[in-house]
Amino acid sequence: MRAETNRMGFLAIVVAGGKGSRVGPGQAKQWRLLAGRPVLAWSARALLEAGASRLVVVVPAGDEALAAQALVGLENWTTTPGGATRAQSVMAGLAVLADQPADSIVLVHDAARPLVRGEHVEGLITALDGADGALPALPIADTLKRGEAGIVAATVSREGLWRAQTPQAFRLGPLRAAYAAWPRSAGEPTDDAAVTEAAGGKVALVPGDPALMKLTYPEDFAMAERLAAPAAPTMRIGQGFDAHRFGPGDHVWLCGVRIPHDRTLIGHSDADAGLHALTDALLGAIGEGDIGDHFPPSDPQWKGADSGVFLRHAAGLVRARGGRIANVDVTLICERPKVKPHRQAMRARLADLLDLPLDRVSVKATTTEAMGFTGREEGLAAQAVAAVEMGG
Repeated sequence: MRAETNRMGFLAIVVAGGKGSRVGPGQAKQWRLLAGRPVLAWSARALLEAGASRLVVVVPAGDEALAAQALVGLENWTTTPGGATRAQSVMAGLAVLADQPADSIVLVHDAARPLVRGEHVEGLITALDGADGALPALPIADTLKRGEAGIVAATVSREGLWRAQTPQAFRLGPLRAAYAAWPRSAGEPTDDAAVTEAAGGKVALVPGDPALMKLTYPEDFAMAERLAAPAAPTMRIGQGFDAHRFGPGDHVWLCGVRIPHDRTLIGHSDADAGLHALTDALLGAIGEGDIGDHFPPSDPQWKGADSGVFLRHAAGLVRARGGRIANVDVTLICERPKVKPHRQAMRARLADLLDLPLDRVSVKATTTEAMGFTGREEGLAAQAVAAVEMGG
């Protein structure tokens, strides 16, 4: 079924516009970390991997930069400011998709339910064959009590009652029309299925999943951490190598440190071989190609660029994949300049760029005993190794 879902594709709206005050002090819950990744990133990645051809993320006005940071490494997404209520935020997301065919499938999902998976999406899309909408739901298992002033006033029958979850699936045109027809006298709808029901649509129930829990209170994060925690972390190793020739100049850049020298290194960016090798090592650890794939030397915007930008990008991709950089090790190969006087500054700069403790960053240097192009001082080289811990 996974291949079929990817073949047909769908649109998706992730509502991440709330402030989440009940979750306690600190950042809004969509920006908090869950098992090392922002809460929003979990849903966005899952929906894109399940086949979403276009993803609209509705965020509070002014939080676009936070969304970009949370979604680094992902493609085919855009943000739009939300409204004061969930319904207004959903309508803002629908407005972004105004250019899409009316019969397109659209899934609306709450960012606060981060543990959505591809099989949830598949079940919803299948259920749309015989309904105007579909939602995952769990039958009520607990006895229900109605309370008044802290005292039980009545026991309520749970027969036929379900706990609605998201994502919820619809056709784009009918959902947009249903929102336009929603009677404002009815108050604000709490989910999209209610809007479709009010317009006369038939909404199918598909089996829900306890893992689709909504993060509302601080204790919910503790439960979600246990559900999201990898069964067995794996360690990935990446290696990188880079070399640059010398040319006229008065300094070189190595591992982010400017070192006075009687020549400079020639390259499209700042020719920092240490940072280039380490960037490739991180990209290699997560199977994301090499530095030239992400920053082509043919692109004029990278001419003379600070190579720290490249390294931060690679580290961001590691985090977006749920990875954690365990340690990095760079070896610089040259006769001159002498590296030892600058080694501690290099380690400190790498630790800052990667947000790592200093004891997880190593910089070493060696020569080739006057052999080869580095021995003849025609250029220098760097090699790097990075260890990245990934979820199971």
